[in-house]
Amino acid sequence: MKVGFLQFGPNLLQVEENIDTISKIISSVKNFDLLVIPELANSGYVFTKKEELAQVAEEIPGGYFVEKLVELAKQKDGYIVSGICEKQGDVFFNSSVLVGPEGYVGKYRKIHLFDREKLFFQPGDGDFEIFDVRGMKVGILICWDWIFPEATRSLALKGMDVLAHSTNLVLSYCQTVMIARSIENRIYAITSNRTGLEKNGEFTLHFKGQSQVTSPDAKRLAQAGEDTEEIQIVDIDLEKSRNKWLSDNNHIFEDRRPEKYNTLIEE
Repeated sequence: MKVGFLQFGPNLLQVEENIDTISKIISSVKNFDLLVIPELANSGYVFTKKEELAQVAEEIPGGYFVEKLVELAKQKDGYIVSGICEKQGDVFFNSSVLVGPEGYVGKYRKIHLFDREKLFFQPGDGDFEIFDVRGMKVGILICWDWIFPEATRSLALKGMDVLAHSTNLVLSYCQTVMIARSIENRIYAITSNRTGLEKNGEFTLHFKGQSQVTSPDAKRLAQAGEDTEEIQIVDIDLEKSRNKWLSDNNHIFEDRRPEKYNTLIEE
């Protein structure tokens, strides 16, 4: 399978400009099976009022940005996961959408909201779900979900081969932690981060870039620069993500002792 990330800096509230940039970058590669694009790629991130979200958010499926992604997926005969500002009535979600040559496939709404996101978005109301992409089992998380190992493990226990992880990282920890997420679950993880400095009113954030693909044996197969606009595609071997043995006598799931983990589900 050919998988990878697209790294760029979305412009705040400029949906058409952002999809044009994505299209230009994608045109530089021949094909892929799965490509991951950053969190809130249609809208930018630093909101100051809900009226701004209303300008750029769209219902899923059927909206302008999603339909443009479908066109790109058809052109490249591949699947795309992208962050998107979603609306449902007068409620907004920080979501990721999965599209392919056949059109809209599914979506995930971010469950763990970070910092000021709580002022604008509702937390996700769905479950952690696995999507079948050409026989590859794909799970989707968004940014701050990374800090909760239970999220990745929940998907891994459902059979995930590859984690599609769209991000807008402003902290410096995630890229290192995703190596641990990959080895402890024996999965591939694609973290697609944005770049740039975004300012809106009194709020300014600097995004860290360094998108990456990590492997079940704790290697970085690809990593972008801190401020570069780029796309990288790598070949992966799904047999590695499906082999959960770390030694002749240690299977990372069969060795679990769930009866000892009750604290994890206490409210």
